[in-house]
Amino acid sequence: MVATSFTPLEAPLFPIPDDPVFAESQWETLLSLSDVVVPALTTETTSKALHEKTVSAGEYESALSKLKAQVKAPDAAQIALQYLSENASSNPLFKEALRRTLLLYVPQESKKGLSLVLSALNTRAGSLLLTGSTVPIQSQSFEAREKVFRNWTSSRLPQLRQVARSVILLTKRNWLINSPNLPQIIGFPRVPIYGKPVETFDYQFLQFPPGDGQETIETDVVIVGSGCGGAVAAKNLAEAGQRVLVVEKAYHYPSTYFPMTQSSGLAHMFERGGTCVSDDGYMAVLAGSTWGGGGTINWGASLQTQNYVRQEWANTGLPFFTSSAFQNSLDRVCRRMGVHTRYEQNFQNRVTLEGSRRLGYNAQVIPTNTGNEPHYCGHCTLGCHTVGKKGPVASWLVDAANAGAVFIEGFYADKVDFDVIHGKRVASGIQGVWTSRDTCLGTSGKDATHRKIVIKAKKVIVSCGALQSPLLLMRSGIKNQHLGRHLYLHPVLISGAVFEEETRPWEGDCLTSFVSDFENLDGRGHGTKIENVAMLPGIFLTTISWLNGAHFKNLAASMSHMAGFITLTKERDAGRVYPDPVDGHPRIDYTISAFDRKHILEGLVACAKIAYVSGAKEFYTSYRDMPPFIRSPKRYTEDADLNENDGANDPDFQSWIQQFRKKSPLVAEFGTAASAHQMGTCRMASSPKKGVIDPDGQVWGTEGLYVADASVFPSASGVNPMITNMAIADWTSEKLAKAMNRDKISQNGTARL
Repeated sequence: MVATSFTPLEAPLFPIPDDPVFAESQWETLLSLSDVVVPALTTETTSKALHEKTVSAGEYESALSKLKAQVKAPDAAQIALQYLSENASSNPLFKEALRRTLLLYVPQESKKGLSLVLSALNTRAGSLLLTGSTVPIQSQSFEAREKVFRNWTSSRLPQLRQVARSVILLTKRNWLINSPNLPQIIGFPRVPIYGKPVETFDYQFLQFPPGDGQETIETDVVIVGSGCGGAVAAKNLAEAGQRVLVVEKAYHYPSTYFPMTQSSGLAHMFERGGTCVSDDGYMAVLAGSTWGGGGTINWGASLQTQNYVRQEWANTGLPFFTSSAFQNSLDRVCRRMGVHTRYEQNFQNRVTLEGSRRLGYNAQVIPTNTGNEPHYCGHCTLGCHTVGKKGPVASWLVDAANAGAVFIEGFYADKVDFDVIHGKRVASGIQGVWTSRDTCLGTSGKDATHRKIVIKAKKVIVSCGALQSPLLLMRSGIKNQHLGRHLYLHPVLISGAVFEEETRPWEGDCLTSFVSDFENLDGRGHGTKIENVAMLPGIFLTTISWLNGAHFKNLAASMSHMAGFITLTKERDAGRVYPDPVDGHPRIDYTISAFDRKHILEGLVACAKIAYVSGAKEFYTSYRDMPPFIRSPKRYTEDADLNENDGANDPDFQSWIQQFRKKSPLVAEFGTAASAHQMGTCRMASSPKKGVIDPDGQVWGTEGLYVADASVFPSASGVNPMITNMAIADWTSEKLAKAMNRDKISQNGTARL
């Protein structure tokens, strides 16, 4: 591996209104609570600022000494002092990021609930009721505020518990991605230190001049969405000679912008800025919203659909999934992306493999889609600067462009249009609004260009993902009892282990190993896989349980010595997606069932065992009702016989496991869960009574309207869904291309591509 140095182009955040969201007094209250979550640390006991948490001189000196030792810079002492004295609200970037999040992404009812509590805290009666003191909380001492805030986390009033939870998550996330000192403390580089930058394919996008009139375009096939399913369909149909137009609501960034900063990457490449949360507030949902969709920001895992899942789907009346045709599609998509297993494992994946070996677990190497070449970059969930990850932007969309496909970015599809022919609804195209790229990215201010676009097409393929595809179909008048339902998320709880040695967990491919022993805990294919996780501070540390401000800052500072794990769960019990009644964005009604939470607990225990036998000193989870496991020093020293011979049989560790198992089933509210996989909301089925689309991928009750993304899965795939998604899209689009070529007719239209 060769270290390189380069500077990506900046991707500025798009402009937002000047709306303050809250009144000044409410902001003062909210920021005083954020300072409880991330405080400045001091040893002073008198004349102390209200944002400072007092710790003992011994605790402070120990933290300072540790930080100075790990910072690799001449001014290490100064950086360490700055970090300890840093609090959330003193950073203008944090305050603006918090305002942006509240303004753009938090549902109205959640903002109203938070606003009511903040207002009440600014009255004598409200403050007395909620804090036990008539003094406004922002004027109370730090110790008093911290005590009140921690009481809220376990209050009998659900509104207070939710406020505490929201403030913790909002503060952690926006501090982690904007802290001026944390990257230097942990040695997290702005860009990967390995890998040579490579330029992306030069995509061209249709542009439209300003004007009030409607633009009309005609094509053979319009594909809504450029992600894994849509991109495969675009290649196959374009190479079959069809005129293909791919529209995408997000914007394309070439690799010269990659990897983006955490702040820009989340804003520009993730659905709702990476802040999608289930209605209950316990599940964060990360979904791609960029050119190439999830294939641009995923971790490259390229696992094929397992036999037991294929059989499960075939048993629902879909024999395709156990056919050689499906296997051929799985193999074909893997060949195109150069899926392979020849790479160097990074620290945390080596821990998974070796720790599992010591425990007798079945650990395997995960194939990745990196063109049969090594790929040593843990940053590429923020965009791959080497173009080594051969997702849609580096493969399928390139092929589609070379075959004549045409592209539009910044296009929001309002609905699918239909003609009624012989009593049947026949898709005739789509309509939507195009927004010029320059306006969206803030380089032309108020000179916005918005155009109404109508696209006439013989076939419409909806590939917006499991969150957006059902909503587009709903807006288009599709009626089906299953539409938006059967939402599977592969819920995970996250854990992190701290080691004595430096791990630099953001280096190397983030996900190249998994453990399969716990994937069939009920005998019917439901359970959890253990995998590793992308170790970017703003994604990983946001989920780890907050105990108090001093502890969280110390834990964040130890990230350069950590390894992260996830419990990827093939759940039995699903949720649904539906449109927000105010702005129409996807709302997620999903709570992990007690049945599935039992499986997650077993996965967390197995992660702890793997970490323990690999020498971890500490083990943390995203389940706050379970204290972390801290290894006794006598069992960590190199010369301790017990350390060599006990394996995972340390009585303290076994006692911790027993205590954890008593929590079964885990309480949903006590966990911070996450999902990077969304499946099933337009599921394929053998009849309209069982699902939304037919075995050919066509929406039941229509002609010419298809769905090609992970929303068609009959249930959770049980593996990272990219390859399954692509293989289904490959088969359905190849079949469609053959049918269109057999029945090709002359076209007339307003504009021809």
